[in-house]
Amino acid sequence: MLEGSILYQLKLAHQSAQGSQRSLNFGVYYKNTLVALCHALEDCILTCSSEPLVITAFQRGKWYLEEADRYAELAERSREVVLMAAPDSGFAEHPTSQRQNVELVSLSADDPVAQEWHLMILAPTYSAMVLCQELSVAEYGKQGVPRVDLERKFYGFWTFEADLVQEAMELAIAHLRTYNPVLADTLTQHIHAIVSTPIEKRDPLESIVSRVVDYLQESHTISTPTHHTFEQPQILDGNLLSNEIQAFLRMAQLTDQADALNPNAAAEVATLVEAMGQFLDLPVWQLNRLKLASLLHRLAPLQSSASMLTPSSLGRYSQDLSTDAPCCPLVPGAQVLRTMPRMRAIATIITHLSEHWDGSGQPGGLVGDEIPLESRMLGLVAAFQQQVADQRARSEGSSLPECLAIALSQCHKEQSRRWDPKLVDTLTLLVSGLQQGLNLPVSMPKISAGLWLLDSHDEALVPRF
Repeated sequence: MLEGSILYQLKLAHQSAQGSQRSLNFGVYYKNTLVALCHALEDCILTCSSEPLVITAFQRGKWYLEEADRYAELAERSREVVLMAAPDSGFAEHPTSQRQNVELVSLSADDPVAQEWHLMILAPTYSAMVLCQELSVAEYGKQGVPRVDLERKFYGFWTFEADLVQEAMELAIAHLRTYNPVLADTLTQHIHAIVSTPIEKRDPLESIVSRVVDYLQESHTISTPTHHTFEQPQILDGNLLSNEIQAFLRMAQLTDQADALNPNAAAEVATLVEAMGQFLDLPVWQLNRLKLASLLHRLAPLQSSASMLTPSSLGRYSQDLSTDAPCCPLVPGAQVLRTMPRMRAIATIITHLSEHWDGSGQPGGLVGDEIPLESRMLGLVAAFQQQVADQRARSEGSSLPECLAIALSQCHKEQSRRWDPKLVDTLTLLVSGLQQGLNLPVSMPKISAGLWLLDSHDEALVPRF
């Protein structure tokens, strides 16, 4: 990582020694992945309900010209667009560069930012960012620099987190102040105006993530060996698939962060349900699938979509449909996962979290073992974890064993009605271990390395509804 670059400065600020700043998860991305990702995040500007500030670094000036027409359209929906790169393109003569709200910053050849690829978007209702830096010749190793342009590798990360986008933008503004101090002052004013704008709600992240997944899948389609002579097509495809998973995990991460009383829900549920799965001797592939479903289970709970459930759907399947295949209402939070084919099993698990053992639940009114095992496990553990968090918030003086006991007693009250009785017994054993000192380290998996959570068994044993 180049010293003095924006990526380097941000990483330095988030090292563990820097107080409360959390560390960042970095990964390696191929250029074809970054092109699709950036285009998806940029296109969300066109449907953004507020005008964003956009700061980009194109690495090489020649990429200016390729994106010139595109950025003219983006500028129409933005409060300001700033483009940084080495001056080797001729973009300054393009009509886009003459727009009042488009600014070019020509970086010197020895500027480390000239070796970076950045996209920062900050608006009151939408934020997104890609920060990357191409691997050096030495970092490419024995295989050397790729001969195919789209196989070039970049080190960095991407996010939807507004606070990180703002932090990176402020670093970028400080950097370009040496080139154009007047512009730096203007951009600082833009940021102040954006963060001080009161908003009722942000743009729906579900549609943004769906767009990201669609673009990555389209890139996957056109990036086959039929169209390009890739040296490692399977690795490239895996990189695209990994970023599709990352999009969902990042959306779930924001959902947790927005819950001040239970910000670690996904990680804690994933840890507990994995331990329960080990008690039940589930195979590794099923544990991985449960862990992924746990990390994503709060995307859009069924309770928030009650208006979509018709009275006839709240119990057993409608008699009018008795001759058809079983079906149930669509749950929005689960449907967004179905945009990625390999996540359909996860979507099914999440869809049926609110089923009850006695058949009184939603959305399908499934009874007993008709409910997918993963749904039964995850539903129980998620409810238990939420009850522990609620108890901690209500009774600050209560110890963890006391909170665990109160939450478990509530699960026992609903045993055989809401919950699978055998699973409640398994949870009881797990809680007993925790009360006696069993240590279950809770940690959020590295989002940029989440591909291992998917497995070839992704459709196994989960019914389709």
